[in-house]
Amino acid sequence: MEPSSNALLQVEHLKQYFTIGKGKTVKAVDDISFAIRRGETFGLVGESGCGKSTTGRSILGITRPTSGKIFYDGADISTFNKAQRLQFKKNAQMIFQDPYACLDPRMTISSIIKEGMEVHFHYSKKEADEKVCDLLGKVGLTDDYASRFPHELSGGQRQRIGIARALAVEPEFIVCDEPIAALDVSIQAQVVNLLMKVQEENKHAYLFISHDLSMVRHISDHIGVIYLGSLVETSTSEEIYSHPLHPYTKALFSSIPKPDPDQNWAKTRIKLEGEVPSPINTPEGCKFCARCPYADARCRQETPKLRDMGSGHMAACHKL
Repeated sequence: MEPSSNALLQVEHLKQYFTIGKGKTVKAVDDISFAIRRGETFGLVGESGCGKSTTGRSILGITRPTSGKIFYDGADISTFNKAQRLQFKKNAQMIFQDPYACLDPRMTISSIIKEGMEVHFHYSKKEADEKVCDLLGKVGLTDDYASRFPHELSGGQRQRIGIARALAVEPEFIVCDEPIAALDVSIQAQVVNLLMKVQEENKHAYLFISHDLSMVRHISDHIGVIYLGSLVETSTSEEIYSHPLHPYTKALFSSIPKPDPDQNWAKTRIKLEGEVPSPINTPEGCKFCARCPYADARCRQETPKLRDMGSGHMAACHKL
């Protein structure tokens, strides 16, 4: 398939399989496709273990995809030479879920932020120090944090350093892998608002991975719902939250608490029976059929494909 002319990142039929033991294969990501334009945020939501983080890592090359195509600015990244791959690493960055585990405890904050700049730019020491102070200011921290170590910072402050480090090489695309999951609720909104502010200023494209459905709705332009490694529904944020179509999406969104004391949230919540099947032994046909109240014989035999239900609202369900 030819890459879209207006997409910064386009993922086509991405698969990420892992072999474990004799004859066992984990289908962590199983044939997913989506596109992200410049300045837009694509939210990826789903239950824990469904393949969200693996998708982000596969796109950046942290884990090598089993198959599929990834186009960046119209070019297939699998064809990049050494210089092009280095440029892609500059243009595509990641903000990790655990802000402490991804920061070297032996390095100062200044050294952590400078590390990428030393690879991609030729700053003098004075220019690099000024850039560090500028980045700290952008993420709401003062210059004196430059000489501190990660263990001296709070969780929210460490995540701000993670954002500053990603911004240091002036990327165009950032994978935000559950960047607020390890933070207090009061800090989560600050970090998300910071990401939105930075995006508005620099026109970054985000892949925002989270299981916090309310926050994803707040930050995303488009949303993809992933179940057991496969996309089951994609659309604009407003459309998918207003009119979810897939039974899994409806159940997932019904779990969002309603801030209305007069509304009985428990009565409107759709409770799914059973557990998510193992990605080692995925069911035949629709992967959701074992938990779907509408499943029939066709669902158990034939895998549904994503189809356009109107205005670009895509869903993979035989019942639609």
